[in-house]
Amino acid sequence: MAPVTLAALPATILPEPLLRAESVGGKFALMIFAVVVFAVVFGLVLLLATLFTGRRGEQVQGALFALPVVGLLGVGLVYPALRTINQSFKGRTADGPYSLENYATMFTSPDLLVVLRNTAIWVVLVPFLATGIGLLYAILIDRARGEAFAKALIFLPMSISMVGASIIWKFVYEYKQTSRPQTGLLNGILKLLGFETRQWLLDVPLNTLMLIVVMVWIQAGFAMTVLSAAIKAIPDDIIEAAKLDGVKGMAMFRYITLPSIRSALVVVLTTIGIATMKIFDIVRTMTAGQFDTSVVANEFYNQIFRYNAPGIGAALAVLLFVLVIPIVAYNVVQMRKEA
Repeated sequence: MAPVTLAALPATILPEPLLRAESVGGKFALMIFAVVVFAVVFGLVLLLATLFTGRRGEQVQGALFALPVVGLLGVGLVYPALRTINQSFKGRTADGPYSLENYATMFTSPDLLVVLRNTAIWVVLVPFLATGIGLLYAILIDRARGEAFAKALIFLPMSISMVGASIIWKFVYEYKQTSRPQTGLLNGILKLLGFETRQWLLDVPLNTLMLIVVMVWIQAGFAMTVLSAAIKAIPDDIIEAAKLDGVKGMAMFRYITLPSIRSALVVVLTTIGIATMKIFDIVRTMTAGQFDTSVVANEFYNQIFRYNAPGIGAALAVLLFVLVIPIVAYNVVQMRKEA
């Protein structure tokens, strides 16, 4: 079944300007139409909710308020997911025969194997590096003078968009020949020290590591914030009892701090891991996936919109979805244990 588009709806349902939504007026009219529909649906829900009272009525009211959300999730999440899974088992045409060809191509094509390798490197390095740096920073500045300012410095990258951070780091990695004046920070330092400048985003596999640095720079602030709060939540009597027993230094960290913040560590690692699996902006902005730097999210965009291979693109999207499920499930199980 083909997806319904605005142009496919009869003019009696949508005003004429909405059928030409590519214009500024059409987009504005579309926005107004969406707001009106939302207001009407919300008003109907409130009206129906007032008709039910008592314990039974509360259950009906809850269902009424949840129904629009469930409907939107079904239309905006479940239905596209089912279509994507369906497309992943077909070829270039929607009416083609079902097969595992796309998945076979994904795991046998040399180019796509590089994509999977890069994604694995990202998922292994970014969560542990960002969490490790955030944890170390949180411990070092805990109850130190200027703690608030120090936290603001490392958290600042979190306020920058992925694209903005990528542009900043493109200037850091900017390459010019050694004989020319340097605008890139890293190559400027190399030249100052007497070394030849390097093309950081072209050299394989160094370029992938350079992209990972950007993600770690962004996520370390998130890890520091969560872990710092967890460290401060450790009861003082536990710390004092440990000190009285002669526990100090690394022993304090290993036997007191680490077990006490275990749940926070799990949340940080899994959250950053999921964000890393979906990484797209940094790769797209800095290299566009060229020079063996592409990852799964960037590659299924390329396969669908550049190479006209929706089947392979859908298979990559399904793979990403399957890889995320165990992380989410583990996170939910750990949170329930702590509850």
